[in-house]
Amino acid sequence: MAKHAVLSSGAKMWRCLPCVKSELRLDLTLACGQSFRWRETAEGHWTGVMGGRVWTLTQTDDSLWYHVYKNQDNRGEECDRKRKAGVAFQVENKPEKRSRVAVKEEEKPVAVTIGQDTEEEEETLRDYFQLNVKLVDLYREWGAADPHFRRIADIFTGVRMLRQDPTECLFSFICTSNNHISRIQGMVERLCQTLGAPLCQLDQASYYNFPSLSALADNSVEACLRDLGFGYRARFLQQSAKQILDTHGLQWLEGLRSAPYLQARDALRTLPGVGTKVADCVCLMSLDKAAAVPIDTHVWQIAKRDYNYTSGTAQKSITDKLHRDIGDFFRKLWGPYAGWAQSVSVIDEYLSACFCHVSYGLSAITTECFHPL
Repeated sequence: MAKHAVLSSGAKMWRCLPCVKSELRLDLTLACGQSFRWRETAEGHWTGVMGGRVWTLTQTDDSLWYHVYKNQDNRGEECDRKRKAGVAFQVENKPEKRSRVAVKEEEKPVAVTIGQDTEEEEETLRDYFQLNVKLVDLYREWGAADPHFRRIADIFTGVRMLRQDPTECLFSFICTSNNHISRIQGMVERLCQTLGAPLCQLDQASYYNFPSLSALADNSVEACLRDLGFGYRARFLQQSAKQILDTHGLQWLEGLRSAPYLQARDALRTLPGVGTKVADCVCLMSLDKAAAVPIDTHVWQIAKRDYNYTSGTAQKSITDKLHRDIGDFFRKLWGPYAGWAQSVSVIDEYLSACFCHVSYGLSAITTECFHPL
């Protein structure tokens, strides 16, 4: 059985990109509630699914190292090609034709072979972490404009926003309502195991691609996901996928990348289970809207405590107007990448809420403490 790759076992099977930790901290970026499919499979090694393939990432002081596992039957690669072409990957067997037992038999993970260094893999990695954005320069600008940010910047360096697949990001965040990260991770994993195509097996862990819109929209999905513990979210997942396919088409979500921020956010809010915060998260983390600032009670608390924000203090809940006003306040303070800056402040807030000293590092913090960004 293939095993999770570890850099210390031999760097010859790995590839790397120049990337200092001030530009990217894997532990902070992958575990802070942006994506829910990365796991620390060895100390400092993170394994997850990206672009229809399974990756293990690690880093040294000046390099980002990556190892890609490829399927022998190339189903993962085919999915990646279709995704980039704007065509949903079709699962061979729809949910209503697959019993629980049948799923386990017909989706046995295939053997894997070592990935070869390709320009496509490097480009996928650069795109996912948005490495074209110079984070050190942004930190300097935010620190100059914001004394509070300047105080925490040296502790929480290298926090980047991911550029995720819009379908995965949207349907993952529909699962976040009244939830915490560890439970969301379990739900997303069960979603992929049940409706996604198998990619590979490493040690005792099986990896699956994220389900296509067609698989999510199937009429049997709601009942299936309720059986898996999704509760009321099961209906939102199935109905949102169906609405996208019936009303907009397969390429609609990726097309929102070229729409203005508010237009994209309002379009997402028409979907079942998508409120303003979820829409802002999807805009920020998959639709290229760097100015989107997801607002919840934690961010409101930050605004009042650390920035003397007084508007709406008599209110008990966040209205649309208060959401807009707080977002505009931070956009004026931090500029066009306000959503990136907010992610750093949110990490600081959540660690403080857990009563954990920052010197412990993120690996010492249980994900029960975190809410998604």
